[in-house]
Amino acid sequence: MAGALLRGGARRFPWLCNVLLYGGLFAAGDAAQQLWRRRRRGQPPDWAQTRRVALVALAFHGNFSYVWLRALERALPGRRPPAVLGKVLCDQLLGAPVAVLAFYTGMSILQRKEDIFSDCKKKFWNTYKTGLMYWPFVQLSNFILVPVYLRTAYTGLCGFVWATFICFSQQSGDGTAKSACMWLQREEVNADEESSEK
Repeated sequence: MAGALLRGGARRFPWLCNVLLYGGLFAAGDAAQQLWRRRRRGQPPDWAQTRRVALVALAFHGNFSYVWLRALERALPGRRPPAVLGKVLCDQLLGAPVAVLAFYTGMSILQRKEDIFSDCKKKFWNTYKTGLMYWPFVQLSNFILVPVYLRTAYTGLCGFVWATFICFSQQSGDGTAKSACMWLQREEVNADEESSEK
């Protein structure tokens, strides 16, 4: 029932459904990483941070993704291998850098940082390279399997995983997968030490 409702809504109101799903899932990714990271330290989640992430995702990322994915489909229509590979290549060379820059800059503006490009300067290349290990595979499956009217929602679903990483990177990482993995390992070691003390 919910699936039929989603499909019907996405066909009838594709922009609204896709953008809301994308924004909600991206914000949920931030909330998930905060709950995991902060609760282990006994700190409450920073819901203002999650609201800022939601605002950037709704105001820019969801809309950009919706327009961008449709433009790629118009420019390179179909699911034949040359078209799909062309869309993935364009997405990674043009769309991905815009999305990373918009995230770091948008968050800096909303956090009222003096130098709104500071995070971009420090973390852009690392984040972009980390994204190249994830997004080409996501978009390959997106362009082959997902109907055009659901592609932004699918990107948002996969964006949940990405949001946990990029929000962690924006708050305390350096944009590399290594920093996120090291953080996760530290969390596991701390959890093991706490359980052995009990």
